[in-house]
Amino acid sequence: MSERTPLLHYRLSASVNESGEHRRDEHEPRSPATDRRRPAAKQPPKLNTFFGVVIPTLLSMFSVVVFLRIGFVVGQCGLYQTIAMLLVAYFIISMTVLSVCAISTNGALDAGGAYYMISRALGPEFGGSIGIMFFLANVCGSALFVLGLVEAILTTFGISDDGSSLTGSRYAALPTGYWWSLLYGTVILLLCVLVCLVGAHIYAKATFLIFIIVMVVLGTIFISFFAVPFRTVQLPGHRNASLGPTSANFTGFKLDTLLGNVQADYVVDYTTGVMMSFATVFAVMFNGCTGIMAGSNMSGDLKNPSYSIPRGTITAVIFTFVIYNLLSILISCTCDRILLQQDYGFLTDINVWHPLVTVGVYSSTLSAAMSNLIGASRILYALARDNLLGRFLSPAKHTSASGNPWVSVLISWIFVQLVLFSGKLNTIASIVTIFFLLVYAAVDLACLALEWASAPNFRPTFRYFTWHTCVLGIMGCAVMMFLINAIYASASIAFMLLLLLLIHYLSPVSSWGCISQALIFHQLNETISLVTAVNKKSGLYVLGHVQLGDLDVLPSDPLQSQYDSWLSLVDHLNIKAFVNLTLADSVRHGVQHLLFISGLGGMRPNTLVLGFYDDIPPQDLLQDTSLSICKFTDNSSQTDDPEDQNDPPCHFPPVRGGVSVGRGGVWGGKSMGPQEYVCVIADAVKMLKNVALARYFGQFDRTQALQGPIFVDVWPVNLLRPDSAAYVDTCSLFLLQLACILNMTRAWQKAKLRLFLCVEEGRSLKGTEQKLRHLLKELRMKAEICTVPWDSQVALHWQRQTRSEKIEEMESEEGGVEADKVFANSFPSNTSRVSDEYLQAVNKLILDQMLRPPAIRFLYLPRPPADTSRYHDYLNQLELLTRNLGPTLLIHGVTPVITTDL
Repeated sequence: MSERTPLLHYRLSASVNESGEHRRDEHEPRSPATDRRRPAAKQPPKLNTFFGVVIPTLLSMFSVVVFLRIGFVVGQCGLYQTIAMLLVAYFIISMTVLSVCAISTNGALDAGGAYYMISRALGPEFGGSIGIMFFLANVCGSALFVLGLVEAILTTFGISDDGSSLTGSRYAALPTGYWWSLLYGTVILLLCVLVCLVGAHIYAKATFLIFIIVMVVLGTIFISFFAVPFRTVQLPGHRNASLGPTSANFTGFKLDTLLGNVQADYVVDYTTGVMMSFATVFAVMFNGCTGIMAGSNMSGDLKNPSYSIPRGTITAVIFTFVIYNLLSILISCTCDRILLQQDYGFLTDINVWHPLVTVGVYSSTLSAAMSNLIGASRILYALARDNLLGRFLSPAKHTSASGNPWVSVLISWIFVQLVLFSGKLNTIASIVTIFFLLVYAAVDLACLALEWASAPNFRPTFRYFTWHTCVLGIMGCAVMMFLINAIYASASIAFMLLLLLLIHYLSPVSSWGCISQALIFHQLNETISLVTAVNKKSGLYVLGHVQLGDLDVLPSDPLQSQYDSWLSLVDHLNIKAFVNLTLADSVRHGVQHLLFISGLGGMRPNTLVLGFYDDIPPQDLLQDTSLSICKFTDNSSQTDDPEDQNDPPCHFPPVRGGVSVGRGGVWGGKSMGPQEYVCVIADAVKMLKNVALARYFGQFDRTQALQGPIFVDVWPVNLLRPDSAAYVDTCSLFLLQLACILNMTRAWQKAKLRLFLCVEEGRSLKGTEQKLRHLLKELRMKAEICTVPWDSQVALHWQRQTRSEKIEEMESEEGGVEADKVFANSFPSNTSRVSDEYLQAVNKLILDQMLRPPAIRFLYLPRPPADTSRYHDYLNQLELLTRNLGPTLLIHGVTPVITTDL
């Protein structure tokens, strides 16, 4: 006689590595006992939102562009194209900022900023290659700002070959030329390195002082547009009378001046001798937008990166957008076109006090150079710590006593020094812009992949993004990359792909999940009824069947003829799943086979879903008239009648003596007793599989359940151990995870999670509830916490406990369970001997906590007792606890799938 045992497995792959093992890290909730065993390490001081995100981002985005290139952009493009250029640039970065905010609020961030986000979302190969590109972008960006500072210094203090000042300044004293510029850049870079070697805290203090200076200078610039009268400005010394005018005018607010500046007029850039175009000017201007990652680069040095990065970055982006547009309009209304095209430092000449702008230029550019240098070092440190390039980057792991990666700073310094040999700011502007655009596109791609794959741990608290914004960001970045320079863009992508292959062969197996796994298994993601909804978030689903028999006494494998039947069933139910069939001498051994062999490569199902063992007749939903090809026959009744050859039967033997199979897969013919049923549960737990027992789902009416207010009740406490008050053990967290995943699916998004907190009189209710709220916040879960007093129920437990202990002591003296007692000490149970009165009282307590019945309940499933003689009592306890509760899932979790990590 055959036995049909549908087994439902699925894998939550976003938090599990390729071998199916979970990576526990520092961000994961731990038990208090674990925390007590670990000594607290001395942490370096952390930065808040203003110092750690707002200031670095503002200074990086202002830097060269606001003081040295805003006039260049308006002079070349005109006001109309300048505003259009700003809108395009800020549209691109805004889409990326939304993606950054989403990923950064999806859990704890570590050092590495954008690299950390991308690598944990897209996997080590893609994330590592983009991380290296981002490192190079920051290196080139730092060099660009150093060269900008050199240019600003020589504009004020430089002397030409004939000994005259470049700008007529009486302070001119510095010789000019390629090698002299390289020397000045080297000295400036050395100053930046010294600050970065001290640490992020000193860097934050230095940037705060620079921030104050820059804000004061910006204030005087805006005042100067209104306060300074008509003024003639001498153009830099590269011009002479034979080549054109040597001076230009600051006219103040005049309509003629504005009309002369609204249209584009591209000319040769006097610093490089290259003819300008919209693309080349955009490449220079976009460097004023590349600082949006300055705050996220500091993620490892922030107090609360998930809080600080979204707020600080958005604030800085809005502020700089307003400033750039105001400056563009004011410049267009007050400055001659020739002044804008031939004197990039004109803001100094028109200011109410000339030296003040010079100080602002020096300060902001120096800060931007330091910001990119420290960002590059943090990315390099994160790459080295992940061992993506093996021993090649191993020296970069070293840190100082305060946690500063000083070796990474030195390596970054060497790379920046090499880039300084390019000599001119505008020469490397296109390369820097393309590198940053590639990184921004990768961030958008990471967020898009997480959203499309429905990764179960992707629950960002920042919700002002959709997959549409990600796609727009990717498209905008790609178009602008090739518009700026198609050759550079193609070379950058080719270089990134080369790095991807290199990292694939050099890097060890990563300990974090890969989005490619989630994307693959997103295609295998729908199961029957509620399991369909729970498993929809990126899971591998296997439908298992155990047939009793012995292959030694059979003429052939009886399973081969059944595969087509099961595949037809899968098609009929419109689910995407694998089918695994096995032949065994018992159901228990068959389930063991399935648990051992199920999976695809390194992807191993980690959860077993079983129907509840009770005496309720199962409802056979497979004997539906629409499934006309399936005939439910006993094996003995199968014939070779040729009339039936055109209508092949489905090999689904009747269950429980002819009664149809139910929706959770109850056991056929009751040939498997309660002892073996609990053994199956115990085996799964020993094999580190999560277990879910589904009861009363024959009563589940999906249409009716999802109408009106929908509630999902979660009871994370072990109700069979009333003396246990731990709400954050692995089982509780897995329980929360499944309820949250159900709430994330489209059909259940309107459902309201209710988390029941059982409290006793005299306990600190406020403190317990506050801790639970904090945990829910860290796990990005929205749930209503309902406090339930259960003093009377607990009292029933303790009244019986003393008597039970005496009985247990008498049994142990008889020696009947001595061996089991020894085993229990090494393999303890999280159940206790509770009375039927207590269980009935708790059952009534659960039923009473509702004005409207919930669509489903999630309850804590304790592991089976170590003493196998108590298996019947264990199953009876579960039956009494869940009696008449309606659709209920009893969950036991052994995989800590919930983390506050990405």
